[in-house]
Amino acid sequence: MPSIFDSKNFNAEVFGAYVDKTPNLNRNELIKSRAVKQRQDIAGSFADQVGGNYAVIPIFGRIGGDALNYNGSTNITATSTKTYTQGRVVVGRMKGWAEKDFSYDITGGVDFLAQTASQVGEYWDDVDQKTLLSTLKGIFSMTGADNLKFVNGHTYDISANTDGTGVFGATTLNTAMQKALGDNKAKFSLAIMHSAVATNLENLQLLEYMKYTDKEGIQRNLALGTLNGRVVLIDDGMPTEDVAAVTTVGSEAPAYTKYTTYVLGEGAIEYTNCGAKTPYEVDRDAKVNGGQDMLYSRQRKIFSPYGISWTDSAIISPTDTQLETGSKWSLANSNESTKEYFPHKAIPIARIITRG
Repeated sequence: MPSIFDSKNFNAEVFGAYVDKTPNLNRNELIKSRAVKQRQDIAGSFADQVGGNYAVIPIFGRIGGDALNYNGSTNITATSTKTYTQGRVVVGRMKGWAEKDFSYDITGGVDFLAQTASQVGEYWDDVDQKTLLSTLKGIFSMTGADNLKFVNGHTYDISANTDGTGVFGATTLNTAMQKALGDNKAKFSLAIMHSAVATNLENLQLLEYMKYTDKEGIQRNLALGTLNGRVVLIDDGMPTEDVAAVTTVGSEAPAYTKYTTYVLGEGAIEYTNCGAKTPYEVDRDAKVNGGQDMLYSRQRKIFSPYGISWTDSAIISPTDTQLETGSKWSLANSNESTKEYFPHKAIPIARIITRG
């Protein structure tokens, strides 16, 4: 196996397999918590619909209605279930990297396959996390009466509290989950929070970090914890907002930072890897920098919040900024003249906004 990119010997399938095996604790915990649900069955739908980048998927409603009195004289009246339609869009991303011959010469020939696959895998994990966070920001920016039932009902914001209760405390997570889903709060399985919030909880001895034992037998803390029986992922990529100090006559409200924590339940995000025609390939330019090889990578993926629809079918591949635009999202609906919207209490997604 060559130790630098070699367009003659590069095996894209083998390289892709190495990338897929790259260990990533955050991604693994998301999958184990079932917050991210694989939906590869949807991939085929995109070949048959608008340009292969946007598809409308049905979500079948549950049966319901009041039971009738069975007394021998009452007629049975039947009700039908609703079918909601949900738009899903493919997010395409690409990137290239260069490897100089000179770098190989002075490092003694580091194994490119293991080193590069590791870095490419971690790179795309970071990109996917940005996509997911932009999607969550977008759905919590939705407007319209029915959409706001989700936005307001699934948001627990205590950041305005100035009496010390504005920080993430012992009851914050439990209260937020109940506010969002009521007696179905057990659906929530995972929270993703900023390290500042996690540190506050750790100082209160509320957050217990998971541990692992390395190959030398030394036990170390992971950037994973548990709180109220839910797995906690800690990531400084979580949204923050700096609020400036406000001075009024005779008083001053000091500056502070708002921290957003997302809470996800089983099946909150449905994930589909649509693939690219050529996910990995290499090229060589002998004249640049004394000779260099280039690695190019492409991906097309869907991160679809359960019960929430992407509405802009004209966009081929949305940017992060477009994903964060609330007007491009809506609760899935029955697509009738008088629309019935997907029940927001069935969507296991919530956010918590605190001062730390």
